[in-house]
This record gives sequence, structure tokens and C-alpha cells, in this order.
Amino acid sequence: MSTSRPSAVSPPRTPRGTGAGATPARRHFLARRNLVILAAALLVLVVGYVILAAGHAGVAAAILVIGYCVLFPLGIAW
Repeated sequence: MSTSRPSAVSPPRTPRGTGAGATPARRHFLARRNLVILAAALLVLVVGYVILAAGHAGVAAAILVIGYCVLFPLGIAW
């Protein structure tokens, strides 16, 4: 059985500009347009629930379906 010493491993290389004094770049999961669409979805849902509270169940159902089934998935996926 051979006993070999592990070779010295150099530290991982960092891209330029990320040295000791530089701040790391922030990576966002969602782009600005995604956040705008999600904010619109939230607004549509609030409007839908307000209309539902006013007693217009048919209109509120359509608005809530648009919010939950169209805008939220669109805001996450697009």
C-alpha cells in the first residue's frame, strides 16, 4: 500500500476587483421586471379581496384567478 502525501492545494482564484478591500457583488434571484410583476400581482389580489368583501363574488373570483394563476407564476418564471 502506497502512502503518499497530499499535494499542496492553492487557494481558489478570485476575479479581479474582489480583493481584500472590494465589496462582493450582490446577486439577485429576481430581476426588476419580476419584482414589478409580483407587486402588480399583490395589488390585484388586494383588489380582488376588497371586491369579494363588498359582495361581488363572481367578479372577485375572476380577479383572484388572474392574480394567482397568471401574474404570480409569470412574475416568478419570466
